[in-house]
Amino acid sequence: MPKQLSDLYAALSARAQEPAPVGAHALYIAGRRCGWATHAACDALQGAAHIESDADALRIGATLSPGPALDAVLEQAAQLLRQANCLRGWRDELLDVLDGDTTLGVIERAAMRPLGLLTKAVHLNAWTPDGRIWIARRALSKSTDPGMWDTLVGGLAGRGEDLDVALVRECGEEAGLDAPDLAQRSPLRTILRIHRRLPEGYQVEDVLTSTCVLAADARPANRDGEVMEIAAADVDTVVQRVADGEFTLEAALVILEDIMQRRAAGEI
Repeated sequence: MPKQLSDLYAALSARAQEPAPVGAHALYIAGRRCGWATHAACDALQGAAHIESDADALRIGATLSPGPALDAVLEQAAQLLRQANCLRGWRDELLDVLDGDTTLGVIERAAMRPLGLLTKAVHLNAWTPDGRIWIARRALSKSTDPGMWDTLVGGLAGRGEDLDVALVRECGEEAGLDAPDLAQRSPLRTILRIHRRLPEGYQVEDVLTSTCVLAADARPANRDGEVMEIAAADVDTVVQRVADGEFTLEAALVILEDIMQRRAAGEI
């Protein structure tokens, strides 16, 4: 089992490290290199105010500093991408535009992938006291990976949102768990940065995870309609489902990494 786990984890990790899409342009915002814009995105933004492109790069707000004026240009860019059908849906949700740990501005969530911008995803990998793993099946209405199995909780940090606050919020929305239920969880830690090609663009995402053993009488229940089923499954069943491709890539990596960590520590 240890070799099976490590081989499976290595194979999935390799899938999570892909070069930028063919034809993607280096993206600069306020003069800072911070993403990869698809060829379609570059075409959609060609000629817009405060946006310049050439054969190699797309530059948004080159003469601007972070602030309201740059945010207005980013909003305009998102709307132009929407009009050009470059986005998968529209969330009416703003995320931070990041250069490392520096926030340059905010933009509509659906524009993140076409521009290859960094996102931060927080996950809770939850266990039962008898060593089973709580897992959640994504609703069929989800725009990405509908119907696939996932960690019990997983989601993106929003505009200006502290990562721990984001995790507690997601726990409440997706699993009906509130702060007192999470008192024993481990600190969030980054396990990898994903670089993956998607139909709408490029996913660049830091994956953070926290682990928790829930109380024996805990019964997680979804509140936001984004989950169709929650179940507790034994480790062997979960690993087999991961191997069979039933889990999202991010969830598979989070869960396998946690299983390997706990087995190495003799906890399971």
